[in-house]
Amino acid sequence: MLSKLDRYIIRKYLSTFLWALGLFTVIILIFDVSEKIDDFVSKEIPAKEIILDYYLNFIPFLLNLFSPVFAFITVIFFTSKLAAKSEFVAMLAGGIKYSRIVRPYIMTAIILGIMSFVLNAWVIPQGDKDRLEFENRWIRDLKKEDYKRNIKRQIQPGIFMSLKSFNLLDSFGFDLVMENMESGRIKSKLFADKLRWNEEDQIWRITNYKIRVFDEEDNETLIRGEFMDTMIPFNPQDFFRRSDDVQSFNLNELRQYIELEKMRGTTDVAFYQTELQRRFAGPFALIVLTFIGVTVSSVKSRQGIGLHLGMGLLISFAYLFVIQFFNSYGNSGSMHPIIAVWVPNLLFLGIGMLLYRNTQK
Repeated sequence: MLSKLDRYIIRKYLSTFLWALGLFTVIILIFDVSEKIDDFVSKEIPAKEIILDYYLNFIPFLLNLFSPVFAFITVIFFTSKLAAKSEFVAMLAGGIKYSRIVRPYIMTAIILGIMSFVLNAWVIPQGDKDRLEFENRWIRDLKKEDYKRNIKRQIQPGIFMSLKSFNLLDSFGFDLVMENMESGRIKSKLFADKLRWNEEDQIWRITNYKIRVFDEEDNETLIRGEFMDTMIPFNPQDFFRRSDDVQSFNLNELRQYIELEKMRGTTDVAFYQTELQRRFAGPFALIVLTFIGVTVSSVKSRQGIGLHLGMGLLISFAYLFVIQFFNSYGNSGSMHPIIAVWVPNLLFLGIGMLLYRNTQK
């Protein structure tokens, strides 16, 4: 059961946290609108779509992304004010252990962390689908991203595809080669001059094709044709997927896509694995930074709240830098995604434990 102390700190934490989110939302709107206002006006985008499809989906994503830093600054701000009024001194003098004072902070951080995880794993990805659709329709210049050359993929276990070029605007590709391998042997090999994606029927049509089929004794059968509709398990959008499109995957979709990319043998698997780990590490980071925030700001300082806020901003920037530094290695595959994502959190947890011991003394 929550005590009066627990309710007091939780109320202070949540009210200040929500105030900070509201203030940052206004700042986001001002800067983003000023940056995109020319596109909105010149392309005559309906105000309803701008508000409902873009901003209502963009703001929650951005706020959730920076929620650990918001929580940290929030704790620094209101805890420093409590320390300046000697409220911590009064609590400790009254026989309350320092660990008991820290408990409601951690409880609140855990609640916020669970909410952040649910939002990041399930709710926000659904909104991001609408946001990315809006950006593709109105903002992105897809003409600069509509052509790919020398595409090579494993599209199913044992089935390899290569394509000389593909144009997204007309859905045409040229010089298709598909190999069907089994137990190290080629079972069949397909060649086609052209292929085109039929969006309505979700099938590929290949033109001027020939198929070489090999039996167990390596005898060859040659099949030729002018047209053939086939269900190649590949969508044209997969050729042109952007890195930030991963935001629209919920947790299950992200896991399934990672397995698909592993099977295809692409080089982007590490990026998606890092994103998966980040969704778990983000809520944990919120708890770690809350812990550090309490230990930094609960000690009364002659310099007042300014010193604590300065230390808070310094630690926040250090945290963001370390996160970005390690994530870049995880995204590129130079470091295992689990290590790249969790090392910064464990590092700052260690810093928090050291600060906690010194604060207790």
